[in-house]
Amino acid sequence: MFGFIAPSVTFGQSLTSPEELFGSLFNDIQNSHIFSDSKTFADCIPTEDPVLIIERYYQQKSDPDFNLVEFVHQHFRIPREIKVDFKPDPDLTTEEHIRKLWPYLTRQPEDQERGGSLIPLPNPYVVPGGRFREIYYWDSYFTMLGLKECGRVDLIKNMIDNFAYLINTFGHVPTGNRTYYLSRSQPPFFSLMVRLYSEMEGKKILKKYLPQMKKEYDYWMDEGNCESGDFNCNRRVVRFENGVLLNRYWDDKATPRPEAFREDVELAEEAYEKHNVSRESIYRHLRAAAESGWDFSTRWFGDENDFSTIQTTDILPVDLNCLMYHLEKTLAEAYLLNEEFECYQDFELRAKKRCEAIDTYFWDSTRNYYMDYNFTKKEQSKAVTLAGAFPLFFKLAGKQQSHYVRAYIRLNFMRSGGLLTTKLKSGQQWDAPNGWAPLQWITYKGLRNYNFHKTANELSAEWLSLNEKEFKRTGKMMEKYNVSDTNLEAGGGEYDVQEGFGWTNGVYLRMKNRKK
Repeated sequence: MFGFIAPSVTFGQSLTSPEELFGSLFNDIQNSHIFSDSKTFADCIPTEDPVLIIERYYQQKSDPDFNLVEFVHQHFRIPREIKVDFKPDPDLTTEEHIRKLWPYLTRQPEDQERGGSLIPLPNPYVVPGGRFREIYYWDSYFTMLGLKECGRVDLIKNMIDNFAYLINTFGHVPTGNRTYYLSRSQPPFFSLMVRLYSEMEGKKILKKYLPQMKKEYDYWMDEGNCESGDFNCNRRVVRFENGVLLNRYWDDKATPRPEAFREDVELAEEAYEKHNVSRESIYRHLRAAAESGWDFSTRWFGDENDFSTIQTTDILPVDLNCLMYHLEKTLAEAYLLNEEFECYQDFELRAKKRCEAIDTYFWDSTRNYYMDYNFTKKEQSKAVTLAGAFPLFFKLAGKQQSHYVRAYIRLNFMRSGGLLTTKLKSGQQWDAPNGWAPLQWITYKGLRNYNFHKTANELSAEWLSLNEKEFKRTGKMMEKYNVSDTNLEAGGGEYDVQEGFGWTNGVYLRMKNRKK
């Protein structure tokens, strides 16, 4: 369907992730602190055949005058910065700046650096910005919101075709087009992208991408040997004893993430020493949290004060299951359009059962808010997060529930610059005081779905004002913002605040136009 064959390269172009390709050399480099950011070496490009590089390393590393830094620079090319010659014009409005920025965030097939961990894609795509030189899955949906406002239907189509290509090739959409991301995905927004595109091109788009949506669904719903019983699990699926199927985040590997190698090793060691938890278990939880896109938040911690109690795979996230409901409903409609009536009825039933399960397991009648569910403890999570707004976005809440959620959000999450993600200030980037564009849009749209226009407009005004204030001050659009104190920059996380920035641009443009 897409007919793309990646151009051949001389060295290292394989689907093997760098930590597997270079083994102990990779570990030694990452542990040596040559680079301030673990992702840098994961993205490096070998200048010779990796086998030869490894042989030379083993031959030379015992020499008294061996210098690992020199060896790396001799045998690897450091990836070029994504920043180009773009200089913000202080006379431009925020919207004019974003429209002018798109070409600088767009990558062409012929410009993709080959030979390293990057997986070449057949069509142009938009990267988020900052340290990120590859496409990211869930970011791209929110970026597309802005591309639609700019009339860039061509780029939306190209990006969706890239994701379809990844699904056809690997059976799922990886976190990003890097070999070290192939063992995990991200929140499944592909069906929302297809819906967005269909708003411009008609319902035929649902039929066109039906095979890829079904393939992605099979990836998330792989039950394996998950038999009936008390919480049987396989990969991303948890089956309850009553037959209910819900989803969690997962990763098929239980090793340190190459792009955050040192951080993962250190945390796993801490968890082992403090709690006698296996290192492999911590690696899996870290990777699963990375699949969630919320990396990291106290949402995933057993003890909100202790990162080493991370327990992501024990948690059934409300937002993920809402996304899976949308995928089931979209598949049902696509099958109906295709006149495959049995499949239509099947997916309508699946969506109905999931809707009921979301109400049963995620609605907290004490808080009157949607919460994650810890299936190993058979109780709702204690972490209160903005993920509870997703049922409003997908119109899954009853009328009374929607009023409760609106009131809860106003009381607990609304601040002078927009919405907090959680109420806890932990130093993790997905906790207070930070606010993130995708969750502002999910909540804004969710509120409007239930005609809470006043609250939605207040949120919009606060968020847009903060974006514009920071742009006027810095000339940049940021990955995240401090919504509690709008005079301070956002912080936390494994890397510095990044600029660009794809999903902030997209949400700003769509929200600015007050679009439903």
